[in-house]
Amino acid sequence: MKYLIRHRTHYRYTQPLRSAVQTLCLTPRHTDTQHVHHWRLDASVPLQPQTDAWGNHSHVLAVGAGARALLCEATGLVETLGDALHTDLHGPDPRLYRMPSPLATPDAALRDAALAAVRGQTDPLAQALDLLALVAERVAYRPGRTDARTTAAQAWQGGAGVCQDQAHVLVAACRAVGLAARYVSGYFHAQGAPELASHAWAQVCLDPAERRWLGLDVTHGCVVDARHVQTAVGPDYAACAPVRGVRSGGGHEQLTVSVEITLQG
Repeated sequence: MKYLIRHRTHYRYTQPLRSAVQTLCLTPRHTDTQHVHHWRLDASVPLQPQTDAWGNHSHVLAVGAGARALLCEATGLVETLGDALHTDLHGPDPRLYRMPSPLATPDAALRDAALAAVRGQTDPLAQALDLLALVAERVAYRPGRTDARTTAAQAWQGGAGVCQDQAHVLVAACRAVGLAARYVSGYFHAQGAPELASHAWAQVCLDPAERRWLGLDVTHGCVVDARHVQTAVGPDYAACAPVRGVRSGGGHEQLTVSVEITLQG
């Protein structure tokens, strides 16, 4: 599948900024499951490209004093091959993803549920699929119940959240049973459902030595397929959010985000 993607982020401020620094994780990599035909990232100030600690293509921008707006736009054509299992040689040793992270740490209740779900299973694939089913049944997709600071334990307790929360719960559950797991941000093509275009899911490392990862999407109850476009990975959302940063001044901030993903041919 080939998708034309446009992701626009526009910040407006009621007062002039004194300064701001933003990190953008909006540039997908070539992998053995997707091919980036072309990609362009534009902003209202110069961009500094880098590769972050997790292997993502990211950019840093600095806004000087006096600005009252910031515009970032990513556009490009990506072809997906539809294979949920892939090899990723970038970033740190996958075993690092067994460690807890601020937004994806299991509490006692989630840990007990995860261990019970995989009891008797020794195969990592079977364990991952059992945990996918567990989280899909427990954490319903319901917007408005959580925010960007909600942890996996809180979403598990509340039984609802958005794709970010569902991914965090699955990542935490995998870590609870000893599997390396990470958070993935990207895009999802859902015909007639533009609110799902910006998406998140989890990846579980089935073979750390060979760096073999399996994508699992709790929101749609499936392994990752040709509808998914991967942009960035990390221990949780805070490490690989599409746009994150800090600012001084600016007064009240108004943020407008639009994402369009269109199937080509």
